[in-house]
Amino acid sequence: MSKPNIAPPPLSNDCFALPAGVSWTPVDDALALLQDRLTGVTGSETTPVSDSEGRILAEDIQALRSNPPQPNSAVDGYGFSGAAPEGPQVMPLQDGRAAAGMPFEGRVASGHALRVLTGAALPEGVDTVVLEEDVTVKDGHIAFHGPLRKGANARRAGEDVNEGDTVLDAGRRLTPADLALLSAIGIAEVPVRRKLRVAVLSTGDELIEAGDIAGPGQIFDANRPMLLSMIGKMGFEAVDLGRVPDVRAILKDRLDLAAGQSDVILTSGGASAGDEDHVSALLKQAGAMQEWRIALKPGRPLALGMWKETPVFGLPGNPVAALVCTLIFARPALGLLAGEGWSTPQGFDLPAAFEKHKKPGRREYLRGRVRGGRVEVFASEGSGRISGLSWAEGLVEIEDGARHIQPGDMVRFIPYGSFGL
Repeated sequence: MSKPNIAPPPLSNDCFALPAGVSWTPVDDALALLQDRLTGVTGSETTPVSDSEGRILAEDIQALRSNPPQPNSAVDGYGFSGAAPEGPQVMPLQDGRAAAGMPFEGRVASGHALRVLTGAALPEGVDTVVLEEDVTVKDGHIAFHGPLRKGANARRAGEDVNEGDTVLDAGRRLTPADLALLSAIGIAEVPVRRKLRVAVLSTGDELIEAGDIAGPGQIFDANRPMLLSMIGKMGFEAVDLGRVPDVRAILKDRLDLAAGQSDVILTSGGASAGDEDHVSALLKQAGAMQEWRIALKPGRPLALGMWKETPVFGLPGNPVAALVCTLIFARPALGLLAGEGWSTPQGFDLPAAFEKHKKPGRREYLRGRVRGGRVEVFASEGSGRISGLSWAEGLVEIEDGARHIQPGDMVRFIPYGSFGL
């Protein structure tokens, strides 16, 4: 019976609320709060296995058939029953052969051998195969040197997967290798989560589109192309809501549109508490706003709230801070909302190729890459240096406390690929 297309109830307006008395929030505490407060918001649908790469499983998958379904030969050679003792062995060769897709009909007599090819189902009376390059064939007999253990060069039925085994768990994002496994065990269609729709919106009077003519004080919108691409690479459905000026009424209308077309909204700019920070102001006005001052660099202000029952992540307007906040906070949260579960990016401890003095109090993320087994960092930590995002291949995470890093010291490097990019 197919699963109905239903979704859990909407998140409450206070799901982002910080504990009483908390102002500056350590990174780990912020991540723990997101993990605790958020839950899946997407329904499910059924899709052919051939179209399911990158989708998130909605249910556990059990094998419809064992793999392999019956014993078969792992090599080209000659099959017989039992072990062969040490020394020269001679066996009469039975007429016929077994090939993949063309099984041998009948039983192989005891003490006899049968020609078998790779992948062929082993007939009754065969459980061991000797490689053809180890065999001499003459006058209807084969000769080879033992010993050969029983079951050599043969695959057992179900040695990989048994019928009824759970092979993939709900919440898994399907890979090309998973599609091979599903097909091998007879699965033609799979229940998957509907793709999480993530709206991306840029705010600010200063923004114009790349290709337009820039006037005094205007800059090209770099965040929206970056965020839309990131969302697509992460396996979610990106919804482009364009950009809006610092006009509260226009922003309100655009947020209304976003809430009707998406499951989550990512804004960049307007997330702090200044006169022109209209994202924060509107969320506060709606009574569903929490401004998290995260103890990290770059990207301290992170506005979190609900707009018409749709979660909103108000990212900093600075592109470097927007990318860092998206990777560190939005990426695992989006996975949770999508039904994938919470994911912690895989990092690697590698020797540094740089020196840095870090003060205590905030976690820092530097733009980095690995060359010759050592981690390099971008020459400038300036958060406006967008070229550093392109230069880098990941982030260097430096813990909250004070630290003096010297060349050769171990540092934590998190490749962009660990975030799904």
